[in-house]
Amino acid sequence: MRWGWPALLVVLALLAGVGVWQSRESRWRGPLYCIEKPGQVWGVSPLPAGATPTCPESRSYREEVRSGYARVEQYVLPGWRPRVLIPALEAGGYVPQGGPEGLYRDDDEFAALLNRGTEQLQYVAERLPGPQTRVTLSGR
Repeated sequence: MRWGWPALLVVLALLAGVGVWQSRESRWRGPLYCIEKPGQVWGVSPLPAGATPTCPESRSYREEVRSGYARVEQYVLPGWRPRVLIPALEAGGYVPQGGPEGLYRDDDEFAALLNRGTEQLQYVAERLPGPQTRVTLSGR
């Protein structure tokens, strides 16, 4: 069977379209679906050494992020360092609210709000066994 140039071009265009769709959709199926810019904290500053990106496993979180309703990023770091990502966010123009103690603090959790213009970012650090620190950043 011989293919003419128009048919071959149609097939190539379809294959290219499927490839583009596949590359865009693969983010939502992967474990790091929530990391918008790999290697950066919230897309504003380089990721500190030792930080491992993660994402919530919840299907509802995945759908909210995919739909653009919410944005979330998570990082796990060695040791208990609840404020570890705040300098990176400050370098990106975010200003912590509530002073150096944040809005909430106990032995196993730290929470703060950071603002940049009209944008507000929620910062929650929690102690994990090991010890490790898991920081969750969320906003819109």
